[in-house]
Amino acid sequence: MIFSDTDFEFLMATVAEAAAREILPRFRNLGVGDISEKTSAVDPVTEADLLAERHITAALKARFPGALVVGEEAYEADRSVVPALADADLAFVIDPVDGTLNFASGLPAFGTILAVVAKGETIAGIIHDPVLGDTVTAMRGAGTYERRRGGQVSRLTVAPAVPLSEMVGSISWSYMDEPDRSRVSANMAKVRMPRSLNCSAYEYWLVASGKIHFNGHPKLMPWDHLAGVLVHQEAGGFTAKFDGTPYRPGETTGGIISAPDEESWRIIRREIIGG
Repeated sequence: MIFSDTDFEFLMATVAEAAAREILPRFRNLGVGDISEKTSAVDPVTEADLLAERHITAALKARFPGALVVGEEAYEADRSVVPALADADLAFVIDPVDGTLNFASGLPAFGTILAVVAKGETIAGIIHDPVLGDTVTAMRGAGTYERRRGGQVSRLTVAPAVPLSEMVGSISWSYMDEPDRSRVSANMAKVRMPRSLNCSAYEYWLVASGKIHFNGHPKLMPWDHLAGVLVHQEAGGFTAKFDGTPYRPGETTGGIISAPDEESWRIIRREIIGG
């Protein structure tokens, strides 16, 4: 199935519409009954997550009736959809509100993520900020761009490589088990400044735009990473799993690091992840 520039414009409009209708009106307006726990108190789901995913899914199925649609919230009902990404002719992966804990806490550091996968490769990615109305987009082989609400468009580039002691970055060590958790959190003292937003959307936005040097995650759910990895790669960065292999749609284990270049990746892997 051919995926066109017009299709990509449709996706951008759909994501922005879902944000405007279902997410932004609920920001800082959630009642007690609008928030529930998934796996723990720090892993919530809100009405905005559910309704935005429903909105985007309906639009995708209407325009691409034969495509696989993988939503973070729908995954709870059918976990076979994630492995199916490896072989799907065309698939869409949605995180309606990435950074839900921030959203539910009233902090404006969250985003909507949408990835397009074709025959086992991520071919397009969108990260949208519902509050600012800005969007980062990438299509394979065509670069990464930041699109402001007012219409300004600029191409993004990752930060230049620097020594580890000068790096600013994020590793989601809180999701690791011991002894990895203690080792990695201690090793982050080697960098100039650790940063954590608890939001993949913004961490990939920052690393693709050169505002931070790296990010890393032990847990590889596709809605958190497929779009962000493409955005980062198209901005000139290097991403690989902890074992050095490429990250592919359908994979959920192995950990991942995104860095300015391969040598920086190797330094972070050795000095921060270790093990």
